[in-house]
Amino acid sequence: MKKKLLLLSAVLASLNMAAQVASVASPDGKLKVNVDVQSGKPVYEVLYDGVQVLDASPLGFVADHGDFAQDISFVSKREGHLEFNYDLRVSKASHVHVDANQLVVTLQNAKGYPYDVDFRVSNNDVAFRYAIPNHPSRANGKKFSVRIMKEATGFDFPSQTTTFLTPQSHAMIGWKGTKPSYEEGYGYDEPMNKKSQYGHGYTFPCLFHVNAAGKGTKEAWALVSETGVDSRYCASRLSDMKGDGLYTVEFPMAEENGGNGTVEPAFALPGTTPWRTITVGTSLKPIVETTVPWDYVTPRYETAHKYQYGKGTWSWIVWQDNSICWDDQVKYIKLAKDMGFQYVLVDNWWDTNIGKEKMTKLVKYAQSQGVDVFLWYSSSGWWNDIEQGPINIMSDPIVRKQYMRWMQQIGVKGIKVDFFGGDKQETMRLYEQILTDADDAGIMVIFHGCTIPRGWERMYPNYVGSEAVLASENIYFSQGAADKEAKDAATHPFIRNTIGCMEFGGCFMNRHINRGNTGGNTRRTTDCHELATCVLFQNPIQNFAITPENLPAAEQGGNSQSAEAIDYNAPGAPAPAVSMDFLRQVPTTWDETIFIDGYPGKYSVLARRSGGTWYIAGNNATGAPLKLKLNLSMLQKGDKVTLYSDNLKNREPQKSAVKVTNPKAVVVTMADQGGFVIVK
Repeated sequence: MKKKLLLLSAVLASLNMAAQVASVASPDGKLKVNVDVQSGKPVYEVLYDGVQVLDASPLGFVADHGDFAQDISFVSKREGHLEFNYDLRVSKASHVHVDANQLVVTLQNAKGYPYDVDFRVSNNDVAFRYAIPNHPSRANGKKFSVRIMKEATGFDFPSQTTTFLTPQSHAMIGWKGTKPSYEEGYGYDEPMNKKSQYGHGYTFPCLFHVNAAGKGTKEAWALVSETGVDSRYCASRLSDMKGDGLYTVEFPMAEENGGNGTVEPAFALPGTTPWRTITVGTSLKPIVETTVPWDYVTPRYETAHKYQYGKGTWSWIVWQDNSICWDDQVKYIKLAKDMGFQYVLVDNWWDTNIGKEKMTKLVKYAQSQGVDVFLWYSSSGWWNDIEQGPINIMSDPIVRKQYMRWMQQIGVKGIKVDFFGGDKQETMRLYEQILTDADDAGIMVIFHGCTIPRGWERMYPNYVGSEAVLASENIYFSQGAADKEAKDAATHPFIRNTIGCMEFGGCFMNRHINRGNTGGNTRRTTDCHELATCVLFQNPIQNFAITPENLPAAEQGGNSQSAEAIDYNAPGAPAPAVSMDFLRQVPTTWDETIFIDGYPGKYSVLARRSGGTWYIAGNNATGAPLKLKLNLSMLQKGDKVTLYSDNLKNREPQKSAVKVTNPKAVVVTMADQGGFVIVK
């Protein structure tokens, strides 16, 4: 049995000890955090609705001027209440209301140096960080900077907990030495004592199922992550389990970024660390709907620009490197125009295969067709072996500014920057520098081969998404990835995508993942599954994996066939018109998100609202057809809705008008590796 954090006051009194306990509860009283100092070490515990979510978990850090994790004494506490609203254009909700109680605990170390632990507790979220004032220094009487050598911060889960985690890879491995890039697979319902694949712990976010075995006790879910990371700190991860259920915050590996830059972050005093966040609930609903990644961060700068979001075509994902040429990009610009999409993404090697001079003409041509351009860049300078161009631009502040001005002059609207080198503070500075220089030029930014966003949707007005997931390109490269696409799609809404934008780049309409819709890997999912991912996956700019051959032959300049005569699984076949028409209308920004049903890796059902229209989508990775009875509170009896569903006989998409008879019991059936979308 683990030692409980709180002792009865009578026991404390009998031991002639002064109580050093501070507590804060959520506005609804269900979520509670208790803070204590035990044997000189600061700890906290988390309880939700009668469930012990975290046992006594360590707090504190070690800095260059002292140890703030042991020989600690309690100084004071102060309490408060926070209630405010903010707008968030590019995530799961456009308008957010925050209602939280605050507890600030002041502690001091053996030298008498104080620091605060600031807790914010809303109905399903805990966020906390350290605030460090100026401290005396042996050299000059005051210390105005600090270097954090390590954190003691931990999360100690009860024994009956299973995990849904993705490992941190070795540094400088993978394609041209570009890892870690947050592109490892997940484990499902695994025991906590299982070691991570590479021995470096796990990347955020991390999902835990407390009391997963049941046995008469309440179960709970907890998602652990961090937010508010910018140029003033490094990004972190969780360690492997230490002892009985304890995971601690770990800094980057020394080998990241090719060994360049320090592992330990440093910042000016007074200053604060990033927020550590814990989202809890007795179901997955609070996990999916949480806004805690953005609640307590603030914009790093204001923008003079109004950015437009939408859909784009992207040749590289199916047609690969050889498509980065003038003729093929013209085809994809035409495809974007025909689909009513706003953007085309021109990927790597454009500097060699097209060149700056012709790119100016290509951008002008695209704009004449009502389409704007995103351009790909490597982030690399000296920390990996990437040769795809353009290289050595985004890492050079002088050249980077020159290219930003050039892109602004010719009308480029966005960039995709790829192949980052790790999570050190040095890399966080690069992310921020790219974003700020791009905003000066009115350019949006997508990151690829990168870390997760940590509140960046609110912090940086021109940020529009990060990959940081085992994304769509793997379906092209590996049949194994294609075989498990549905399982991955039933995972990301509960973990990776719930904490920030996810630039997955999917929604394949090719049945054969290769140019011409022939050869290559075979897509296992149904069209309705692919359509559902447009709703299940959230990113304000979606670059879909469609190709010109997905359009009917008549639109490609050939002879048309009737829909009834087409074998859509045949090599070279176009996509069903019902699928392409859906892609023309589905939005990419949302005003509201609601969890409906699901379990990580098995199936997922979410509802998202854009303006006055609801999109309710689901996918199935259970290995068999799945029939669900859903409670859809956003619908009313008598509503007429449009249903996109799998034909269970031939797995083809079908569109039908349906009248809702009982919104609390809407029945849908999905094929294995299938999906559905309801539009109201």
